Amino acid sequence: MKELLVIRHAKSSWANAFQGDFERPLNDRGHRDAPAMAERMMKRGMGIQCFASSTANRALTTAVYFAEAYGKKKKDILLFPELYHAPEATFYDVIASLPDHYNTIALFSHNPGITDFVNSLTNTRIDNMPTCGIFAIKANTNEWNLFKRAEKEFWFFDYPKNDL
Repeated sequence: MKELLVIRHAKSSWANAFQGDFERPLNDRGHRDAPAMAERMMKRGMGIQCFASSTANRALTTAVYFAEAYGKKKKDILLFPELYHAPEATFYDVIASLPDHYNTIALFSHNPGITDFVNSLTNTRIDNMPTCGIFAIKANTNEWNLFKRAEKEFWFFDYPKNDL
């Protein structure tokens, strides 16, 4: 059984109108939400073993907050430039390349592709993946390269403004 947490980057800043989209940092709320959601996953008992992220600043910064909560460093995060504004098919390609010795992986990316991707996984649908939202599923496989065809089960959906 494999467990995948699909996480949209935390809230980003639009303060610098001349800054490129790829380089946009998190805003104050993003810097609060990312560590808070990482802590929420720890309290849930989520044993995340691997962190895979888009290389865009806001996604990678979000991934760093999660990794650090789990005692990992930025250098431990698997980087995938192709996750920046990835279409649905790219998510499956990245997941197929993940090392099988990891059973629980957190994957950080962007909208609109991330919403399309999570809506392709199970019968559970969401209108929009909120910033720092987490859509989790379990897949009935022992190999990530078989993930796309594997039977998948919705596990949970959580986000910063969710009243648990």
